[in-house]
Amino acid sequence: MSKRFDLSGKVALITGGSRGLGLAIARAYAEHGADLVIASRKLDACASVAESLRRDFKVRALPVAFHAGRWDDCERLIGAAMNEYGRLDILVSNAGASPLYPSLPAISEELWDKVLGLNLKGPFRLSVLAAEQMVKSGGGSIINVSSVAAVQPTSIELPYAIAKAGLHNMTAGLAHAYGGKVRFNVIMPGAFLTDISKAWPAEVHEHIKSAVPMGRGGKPEEIVGAALYLASDDASYTSGAVIKVDGGWAYQPG
Repeated sequence: MSKRFDLSGKVALITGGSRGLGLAIARAYAEHGADLVIASRKLDACASVAESLRRDFKVRALPVAFHAGRWDDCERLIGAAMNEYGRLDILVSNAGASPLYPSLPAISEELWDKVLGLNLKGPFRLSVLAAEQMVKSGGGSIINVSSVAAVQPTSIELPYAIAKAGLHNMTAGLAHAYGGKVRFNVIMPGAFLTDISKAWPAEVHEHIKSAVPMGRGGKPEEIVGAALYLASDDASYTSGAVIKVDGGWAYQPG
């Protein structure tokens, strides 16, 4: 039997792991043998996912309530993972949000700080704390989930786009800082049809059909190939990379 993408014996921490892309990645990792830490704002949602992973895949799964924009919460989350498992091999920073605002001048300092904290400050702190633990146990893989907004910003999500562009820069810098000991990479999704997409107006769905070369949004399970590759030892020479999963939508500026 092929051992490609085998995660047996590894511990993976996934923020925003109770729904959407995070949930799809968590289930794929469990299917391939990893024990999990499921972190998101609502503990009951994390606990429900953890129970389903234990039941369906016979792995260990720890639910932890976590606010991705709070500096101190990052230390508490890493501590919970280490207390439970004694090691950490994979981190997927997937938690993020882009609150709506009526216009650019109407963006408040509170909204700005919230978006940059959740999508950039928290992932930075969590990445560094996780990497320090991974170095002690021989290495690991850190995957930051970005967005096509990082390279195709629009006026309706500009603070979010700025944060995600910063996430790319941060990932590249940390890949250098931790050298061959911890790998840092980015997955850059396009429009995915998660629960959040159900609230999108009809014109957004029509725009996706016309703008995306594949003519549709992505299904959550279509993110897992990239996530499995980057988490596994098969990606042992991949670090500082940005892997776009967007149906051909995004471009990389020259």
